[in-house]
Amino acid sequence: MISIHNEPQPSDLGDVRVANRAVVLRHVRLHSPCSRADIAARTGLNKATVSSLVTELIDQRLLRETGLTENRVGRPATMLVLDGEPYAALGLQIGADELVAVAVDLGGNRLLTWRRAFAATTVSPTETLRALAALARRAVGRVTAQGRTVLGLTVGVPGLVDPSGAVPLASALGWRDVPVAAQLRTILREPEFTVAVDSVANLAVLAEQRHGGHAGSSDLVHLTGGLTVGAGIIAAGRLLRGGRGFAGEIAHLPLDPAGPSCACGHHGCLSALVGLPAVVRRLLPDAEADGPVTDYLPELTRIVALARQDDPVVCGGLAEIGRHLGRGVAVLADLLNPETVVLGDHFAALAPWLLPAARSELAARAHAPGAGGCRLEASTLDTAGALGGATAALATVEAGRLPAG
Repeated sequence: MISIHNEPQPSDLGDVRVANRAVVLRHVRLHSPCSRADIAARTGLNKATVSSLVTELIDQRLLRETGLTENRVGRPATMLVLDGEPYAALGLQIGADELVAVAVDLGGNRLLTWRRAFAATTVSPTETLRALAALARRAVGRVTAQGRTVLGLTVGVPGLVDPSGAVPLASALGWRDVPVAAQLRTILREPEFTVAVDSVANLAVLAEQRHGGHAGSSDLVHLTGGLTVGAGIIAAGRLLRGGRGFAGEIAHLPLDPAGPSCACGHHGCLSALVGLPAVVRRLLPDAEADGPVTDYLPELTRIVALARQDDPVVCGGLAEIGRHLGRGVAVLADLLNPETVVLGDHFAALAPWLLPAARSELAARAHAPGAGGCRLEASTLDTAGALGGATAALATVEAGRLPAG
């Protein structure tokens, strides 16, 4: 007679406990302050399991008791919140003309936001990574001086990133086959915390889903701007990566074969029509009189000032750029049917002049009636890529894995 045993094996029990920790942490993050009884009632975990998990998470300084009590009949309950003091997570981003660092605590609250002027297009990948590492060391020093342990670091790159953290191609930077994660670990002398790399677009949409005006959305796209254009995609509540991690590469969507040349070698790509370098060339013909632009903020500030003055050339140019943008968003709307497409970076700065034409083009070009319900909005987040990097660095703990050490 064959005996079938359904009891979980030890490894299964360990996995279940990890999963249950994640359930408890997520509930407290979303509903704090809350009591142990609340957690049990709303998650379906039994009270003994919740009590054991909460004790463990308090011991690890992931949760803390506030001393506050609920207004309820009967015995008051001690309330729980995330413990923001002991830990930090870091995110870095390579921008159009800067490097950005953001640190957050366990609850996602910003601890620091730093910008350093840096033109990555004018130096080698190694020089860029050394500058990133220097910024990372400063940020690590700042948060560890506060008594915090760094949980991880995630870097956002405007290009393709494979699962190993290498960048096979970043046309806007002129990079090809750069092992970013491996080189950073070496430069940082194999730090105790994890070092990961992802596309800026993926990280920006994670930040948008957690911290932005559409937090909690299960079907969301964030369009990053800057040197190129990228689409970070949340579909059915999850980040859409694709088979090899390259999903969302909308920059080289061909819109106008007779259009301007693109960094990828083709013509009329979305990035060549609406990316920040293209916007500056289109609206400020004198900007490159003394050579290629490497500091885009002054030029973007000029464009905004001229648009506010209703300059006909600038306003007309922005309307044309908005139409190109709307055509690209219409493709996303038809393929993905997102609830919202959020415009970040220079698109957000220029949104008052881009959105009318972009929304009109989206409505006209999308196949589904009403663009399938897709809304086109400007992001309210600053430094979304770096913020998303810090958010991503929290993922291991949020998945229920206890911090090392």
